[in-house]
Amino acid sequence: MTRDPQATYDRIADHFAATREYPWPEIESFVADAEPAGLALDIGCGNGRHAEVLATSAARVVALDVSRGLLQTARRRQAASGFDAHLVQGDAATLPIRDATVDLAVYVATLHHLRPRSTRVDSLDELARVLAADGRALLGVWSTTHDRFDADEGFDTTVDWTLPGGETVPRYYHVYDPDEFDRDLAMSALTVHERFESSGNCYAVVGP
Repeated sequence: MTRDPQATYDRIADHFAATREYPWPEIESFVADAEPAGLALDIGCGNGRHAEVLATSAARVVALDVSRGLLQTARRRQAASGFDAHLVQGDAATLPIRDATVDLAVYVATLHHLRPRSTRVDSLDELARVLAADGRALLGVWSTTHDRFDADEGFDTTVDWTLPGGETVPRYYHVYDPDEFDRDLAMSALTVHERFESSGNCYAVVGP
């Protein structure tokens, strides 16, 4: 259907990061309400905007992305802003993190790029594995509740990213419907503490 997420985001990294300056308010609220953390994890960190938020509440932050190009943009942001985070290239379905060590995590705008469904559920299981016993994570995926979609059921699609010169780069998405999101969470080892929709996304606050 399209190239893999690593190749896709390596190709568009600089332009994509330039359009993603500010953190999502849902993440700012989640982190502000959380207890101070020893270790925080940002899965699919992109340009580091949410790792920067996590650094205000955690002693240590690991920011992971499959794209080396996006990690380079995060490194530039880190140098400009001065926040402390360990940037790691890695796969969301096989996290290079020890069991039960993460106190606080955000995993937004990334799960929906994984395929097939079994890989998405494996990735949720990986999040459950690395969370500490009282750890909490905020999950967010693009949803059929977004006003750009006229669908009641989840579906696979591609969304083109247009670079400044006019080149279009297709990006794979699985757009979740809310019930489907709940089913995948239920299939995983995660415990759901809260579920809500906001700005066309499905969210869940989860623990192990």
